[in-house]
Amino acid sequence: MLLSTFSFVPIELFFVYAFFTGTIIGSFLNVYIYRFHTGKSLSGSSHCMSCGNNLKWYELVPLLSWIMLRGRCSSCGCNITPRYFLVELLTGVLFGLTLLITLDVAEIIIMWYILSTLVAITVYDLYHFIIPDRLTAYLTGSSIILFLYQNLFLNNSLDNALPTLAAAALGSLFFYILWFVSRGRWLGFGDVKLALPLGILVGPGLVFSFVVLAFWVGAGISILLIIANNFFGGKNRLHIKSKALTMKSEVPFAPFLIASSLIIIFTNFNVLDLFSFT
Repeated sequence: MLLSTFSFVPIELFFVYAFFTGTIIGSFLNVYIYRFHTGKSLSGSSHCMSCGNNLKWYELVPLLSWIMLRGRCSSCGCNITPRYFLVELLTGVLFGLTLLITLDVAEIIIMWYILSTLVAITVYDLYHFIIPDRLTAYLTGSSIILFLYQNLFLNNSLDNALPTLAAAALGSLFFYILWFVSRGRWLGFGDVKLALPLGILVGPGLVFSFVVLAFWVGAGISILLIIANNFFGGKNRLHIKSKALTMKSEVPFAPFLIASSLIIIFTNFNVLDLFSFT
């Protein structure tokens, strides 16, 4: 079913709905990321990380609560990490952008699950320098489901299956070679596994762009981080393993892979077009 079926509803309302749905999911992702691999149940009450007081309902409104509380706990006054706000905002924006590439309800739902998983992997890797195999498995499964739905149900053909899997495998193989040659110093094996479902998502014609763009994004962000850390100071909120950031500092690579894949998914960016003179 297509959202365009509801022609009597302004498309802007669908974007608003998608955005606020994303902020709610982002709020849940914050809890999920914090409690992942800690043994804590997801059903427990949300509480302040400093004083332990349970949060009231008006402290749990996505985006607005953090803004109104000015990033501080109402009970003890301790700072609340802006990560909560940023994760909610990012998820909301990604959910809204999904409507720019599809109006099929089932495809949107699958995409939202994939985007939620990507956000969780990004934040977890930024804080812990590891990509949980469980999240990679979720992403791989949902990527295959999306591929099958798009090709088998929407296009009624699986002719693209072998090229897609082959290209994704080659992209992952490239990162495996880097991991093997560097003995894990350049990137982790989790990045190698993550590249496979991301390759499926971008499609066979754009895997090369996905690989190249990941390094471009990584280089650009790393330079900005070095400038911000060394010239403007501040705490190392990314937990990067160096007091003074340099080009030799270890940084998580999964966010670059994911950023690259998202750019391609939403824009179909092809690096080869930059070298085309026709």
